[in-house]
Amino acid sequence: MRNPQNPDQSTLTDPALLDKIDKLFACNVGEYISLPQLVVVGDQSSGKSSVLEGLTQLPFPCDSGLCTRFATQIIFRRAKEYSARKITASVLPGSDASPEKKAALEKWTWGKDGPFDPSEFSHVMVEVHSLMGLSGSPDILKPTFSNDVFRLEICGPNEDHLSVIDVPGIFKNTTPGLTSKTDIQLVRDMVLGYMKNPRSIMLTVVPANVDIATQEIIELARELDHDGQRTLGVLTKPDLVDKGAEQKVLDLLHGEDLILKHGWFLVRNLGQHELQEGGIDRNAAEDAFGRKEPWNSISPDRYGINSLRLRLQEAVIDNARKSFSQVHLEIMKRLKSRKQALKDLGNERVMPEQQRSYLLSVVARFQELTSHGLSSNYGMDDIFDSHPDLRLATLVMNRHILFADNLSVWAHEYTFKTKSDMNNLNGDQVDNSEEDSPTSEDENLSGSNEPTKFIKTRTTANMEDLAEVLHECTKEVSPKDGKIYKWLAKVFHSSRGFEMGTFNPSLLATTMRKQSAKWPNFTLGYISDIITIVHQFILTALEVACVDRRVCRRLKARLMDNLLSKYQDAIKQVCFILNIERNGTPLTLNHYFNDSLQQCRVTRIQAHLAPKVLNHAHCGQVVRLRDVSAVHDKSNTGHTVEDIHDILQSYYKAALKRFVDNVCMQATDYHLINGSETPTKLLSSLFVNNLSDADLEDIAGEESHIQHLRAQFTKEIKDLEAGKKILL
Repeated sequence: MRNPQNPDQSTLTDPALLDKIDKLFACNVGEYISLPQLVVVGDQSSGKSSVLEGLTQLPFPCDSGLCTRFATQIIFRRAKEYSARKITASVLPGSDASPEKKAALEKWTWGKDGPFDPSEFSHVMVEVHSLMGLSGSPDILKPTFSNDVFRLEICGPNEDHLSVIDVPGIFKNTTPGLTSKTDIQLVRDMVLGYMKNPRSIMLTVVPANVDIATQEIIELARELDHDGQRTLGVLTKPDLVDKGAEQKVLDLLHGEDLILKHGWFLVRNLGQHELQEGGIDRNAAEDAFGRKEPWNSISPDRYGINSLRLRLQEAVIDNARKSFSQVHLEIMKRLKSRKQALKDLGNERVMPEQQRSYLLSVVARFQELTSHGLSSNYGMDDIFDSHPDLRLATLVMNRHILFADNLSVWAHEYTFKTKSDMNNLNGDQVDNSEEDSPTSEDENLSGSNEPTKFIKTRTTANMEDLAEVLHECTKEVSPKDGKIYKWLAKVFHSSRGFEMGTFNPSLLATTMRKQSAKWPNFTLGYISDIITIVHQFILTALEVACVDRRVCRRLKARLMDNLLSKYQDAIKQVCFILNIERNGTPLTLNHYFNDSLQQCRVTRIQAHLAPKVLNHAHCGQVVRLRDVSAVHDKSNTGHTVEDIHDILQSYYKAALKRFVDNVCMQATDYHLINGSETPTKLLSSLFVNNLSDADLEDIAGEESHIQHLRAQFTKEIKDLEAGKKILL
């Protein structure tokens, strides 16, 4: 591409910089990063192709069937090592190209040395149309336009450095059998895609013989570049301007209307009749027209294709220099993000070995979290700060303590007499009558008149996964206060036989079962909370260990039946312990029972003797021997009920401590936390190694969209890495 009027214009350009920009386009970096470029836009029949032919001096086909149906990137580079012009053509597949079409397009190339005549150009364009799958006639049901990019590179010793992208002209009316309303929108979207690039210079071509302000391409350019900072206007067809309308055109060229940073240029292309006659020099005809009134008033640097070419070279290199450092930063940033995105997908999982390896890595991470969670080594991993559900040891221990406290304070039906109660002889005393008639429990055993307090037996919310195994949350009232003797007297009266001075041994089991009636709800609520805590830990640890949500869901589904079985085993153990403690024969070898019973009896004697205590000057507090008989001034029922109370209280305390320890150790710790076959041990290397190839594919096989993403990220990383090398 020569410019005899400006032999030294190439000194205005930076060949190395422009070459890097073109190479970035060639390795598809332009798909991901906005690159500096010059894009030629205009309405159909605006003279855009003629301007492009004048700029490039390439013989664009005149056949309307070969008009611009796709974006064309034309690159001119001066190469001193070539003795003659070298032309190379290729196609860059669009982002919507299928893998098969993409492979075919990338494989195709065309090249030649020497001139490029119109017939050869037409032949190449026909081949490219066919390769892109575009319709060649109204009868063929193929698309009219393509998102693929035709790339034409011209190198030679006399070429000037210039790169332009030509896009289809926008249009509003369809052509029957050739274009449709869908094509109108497709072309518009394609053109806008190039115009929206903040680093593109828009060479906006409009005819001078129409109302410029109403041209759609001008409206689009003003919307996307309202300050006119990256728009260069080109007016064509000045020879068709009506007499008297020339001044409006001159006003634009003189910068008095629709001001653009790069200004307006006027070019005069050959008309149809001149082309048909042939033998007319385009530049000579343009120079001759420029010497006529009123066009001779236009500044030489705003008229003619050569002035336009020179200004474009200046604008392109200036734009490239300003954008280059930012382009480099964006490439590095996007490359980093895409590498991370590819890493987040994990290793490729197509073959069984890859799938097994992936699942083993998930298991390793899961077991690492489990180990830290059970040993409370939360400082070993920052994940414990953002996921409190993983603090398993702490959550379980806190629930242990709450369980023990709740049973101690809330789980007995009646409040036992304390030492202070025994010292207060005006309290609830056993009626000395041998024949207490049974009365309504609501009437005589309801406790104090204070408002009844409630407590919930569960602290965790229900989980849908565990609905079939968890115990529902219940509300339990506070123990009945002050009426335990009346209750025990009633039980004694309803169960005594021919015993003399004692009671039926089975009475302890009966009263123990009643006194511990709340144990099942508290205990099943406790174990349900522990199961929920463990299950939530497993789900959270699995999500952390397995970033692929689909694999995570399928692992959970595969483990769920075994998890539920483990949870049910823990509940069965709880029920087993409850059954022994509440329905079995009361039994303990713990000396704490005897110590507590003796203490109760001593306390009771001391409470009865307290009113008879005398303060002796030398011996301290003493009781006269005759006053000791006051301890035994109660009926048989009174003494028996008190004895039942003390035995029940002592046994209840011993049994409660034993019960809490057994539940926490046998049901929770063994079955759910630290045992040999706890739920957290289900996801193991043995589990993975036992999976069949079909199971591996079902659980860890990649979905098609993941494979697509992996291929997309891999391609983008490859392209960006190539771009990174270009910028070094």
